[in-house]
Amino acid sequence: MAQKNVTPPNLPLPPEGYEREYFDKLTNALRLYFRQISNSGPMSGATQRDGTKIVSGLSFFQPDPANPNTFVASLPTQADLGNLRVGDVYYDTTAGNVLKVKV
Repeated sequence: MAQKNVTPPNLPLPPEGYEREYFDKLTNALRLYFRQISNSGPMSGATQRDGTKIVSGLSFFQPDPANPNTFVASLPTQADLGNLRVGDVYYDTTAGNVLKVKV
């Protein structure tokens, strides 16, 4: 998953003739930009349990620090829709907590 909200770099203005310093700055800016957009970013999965019984093999829940025996969803909800990228998964709490993918 690539980083969110990565802005394209300001590329240096080209000189009249060939200058190595210009091409070094240009390739550095592009290298940094491509590294940002190809960064795998944070991603996690866990097994959801109900006591000792496994409810699902893959879940997006994590232990609630305030209540050790409960789990909370670690996915964004439809309230975060404006900040999500196409392809991001979120919980739609208005539709019974179904998982949806932003299109």
